[in-house]
Amino acid sequence: MRLTLLITLLLLPALLCADSPYDSKRPSRDGTGKVYLGREISQVMGHLGAGWLERPAREQEERTDLLIANLPVDHSSIIADVGAGTGYFTFRLAGRVKQIYAVDIQQEMLDIMDQRSQESGLTNVVTVKGSETDPGLAEDSVDLIFIVDAYHEFSHPYEMGKAMVSALKPGGKLVLIEYRAEDRRVPIKRLHKMSEKQVVREMSRIGLTLSANLRVLPQQHFMIFERDNR
Repeated sequence: MRLTLLITLLLLPALLCADSPYDSKRPSRDGTGKVYLGREISQVMGHLGAGWLERPAREQEERTDLLIANLPVDHSSIIADVGAGTGYFTFRLAGRVKQIYAVDIQQEMLDIMDQRSQESGLTNVVTVKGSETDPGLAEDSVDLIFIVDAYHEFSHPYEMGKAMVSALKPGGKLVLIEYRAEDRRVPIKRLHKMSEKQVVREMSRIGLTLSANLRVLPQQHFMIFERDNR
């Protein structure tokens, strides 16, 4: 009995790892070495990169105006900007929706957005400090979640994905914007781009179905996923 218990305790870490959705490898440049469904997760751009998010050329380079115009929202929508960063999209969308949750895991980013909210007088922007595994949103609370150029950096995409699906109302949508890995002309590092095939594979794992990939942006996929009506 003692020998069996000892063997079980020694093997427990390996058994737990066997249930993990992740693999590991030697980290590549800009990578973490953590692999999810064949994709190495990239390193995170910290708050010191805030200036790049707000660069004046961004609208022309990425056509962020078209991104905003094509989001399936209206004045009754409750939405969440996950990985909101400095709030580039949050504050441009606040006037088009009923309420927007700006989610980030970096307190420095949340501080920037809180200051912007106070200066602008907006009352429908709510900052939320999420974690690496949970956006911190209530179950069945939002009509739409959108993630712009951030999902590829999530350290726990499976856990985070399941939590986001739980936060969507029945019939809710998740919009994922990522630089196109299929296009070599897109001047972004390899691990900071994703292919449509890989994104669909990962979203299918958490119970989301691709309903459209809008061809409206010059460098990025505009993928709309839907949650089934439960």
